Amino acid sequence: MRTRPLKVALLGCGVVGSEVARIMTTHADDLAARIGAPVELAGVAVRRPSKVREGIPAELVTTDATALVKRGDIDVVVEVIGGIEPARTLITTAFEHGASVVSANKALLAQDGAALHAAAEEHGGDLYYEAAVAGAIPLIRPLRESLAGDKVNRVLGIVNGTTNFILDKMDSTGAGYQEALDEATALGYAEADPTADVEGFDAAAKAAILAGIAFHTRVRLDDVYREGMTEVTASDFASAKEMGCTIKLLAICERAADGGSVTARVHPAMIPLTHPLASVRGAYNAVFVESDAAGQLMFYGPGAGGAPTASAVLGDLVAVCRNRLNGATGPGESAYAALPVSPMGDVVTRYHISLDVADKPGVLAQVATVFAEHGVSIDTVRQQGRQDGVGEASLVVVTHRASDASLTGTVEALRKLDTVRGVASIMRVEGE
Repeated sequence: MRTRPLKVALLGCGVVGSEVARIMTTHADDLAARIGAPVELAGVAVRRPSKVREGIPAELVTTDATALVKRGDIDVVVEVIGGIEPARTLITTAFEHGASVVSANKALLAQDGAALHAAAEEHGGDLYYEAAVAGAIPLIRPLRESLAGDKVNRVLGIVNGTTNFILDKMDSTGAGYQEALDEATALGYAEADPTADVEGFDAAAKAAILAGIAFHTRVRLDDVYREGMTEVTASDFASAKEMGCTIKLLAICERAADGGSVTARVHPAMIPLTHPLASVRGAYNAVFVESDAAGQLMFYGPGAGGAPTASAVLGDLVAVCRNRLNGATGPGESAYAALPVSPMGDVVTRYHISLDVADKPGVLAQVATVFAEHGVSIDTVRQQGRQDGVGEASLVVVTHRASDASLTGTVEALRKLDTVRGVASIMRVEGE
């Protein structure tokens, strides 16, 4: 074993960063044995140096992150501060000064992953980011290494624990969205401002990363269709149960049937109770991968939290340190396929549409005609009179597979019918 330690700079010492520092200290001997050399925490960059950080010597703490990554004797920079800047500048500076980088920054990787990979390659460094998607669940490395010889066709997953907790609570208790969100906030699953989670921004960033790796194509955050889950209601869950389904906020990355393009999207969807993702409860994450040779694979576990995310960071740290000792680098960006990313309008799936209609003869025929005129085939129809409105009924239509664009045109035409009072909800049906 080499006696000279590999030096690590830690950028950020919040929930995740403090766990990384703790594990590096308490498991120092094991990490050294696994790597082949000891690892030394050489500096910790923070915003509030006066805060007491148990187990971290005060002389290691600094507010000058730039000076830390420029030191020249740093082997690996661990970035867990999040956001775009100053993280982007600090990471590129680290590469320029000879360090490799381990990051958990999904937003930055989804926006500027190609530039960061280029900087790593230019300066002979590694860029690892297992912790950026699905917390402790090993997912990035299996996709870019274990399945490197296979053809991945679809990645379908629950990649945000906050939204899964909320939807699971609505499903299991009949609670409304706000009530479930309040409980998630009280338990610490939701931030004071939950927008990034409930509006799908967090999941969309992860979808961009997954699609890029799975399909060997550059996919940016702007390429991902995003729809939040704040409009999901108890009535939607009741409808889902009648179909033998539940509702999840899904990140879906797909290769087109002809192999010529890919799509990436995030939105709520009904999935059959028989699908493995339907049983993912609470704040857990799970990702379902479909490939030519391996078939169907599912990755499941805690998708957030200090210790689980730190586990993924430390796994990357060990891999990067081993590479440093061997004078090598791990896999970089693989974007050779350069497939176009199709717009959401081209996506084909099933739909569940709930309409408020006049309760009189001929309504169903009018509605069916509109669907036929737009080339959308109907699978099932259910009409039920409503007790809360005289002369009104609820009409639920489930389609066969149709494109998003054709369904959009259908709904626009339905709104123009005098017999249609309103469109109560539209939900995609996935996982079949």
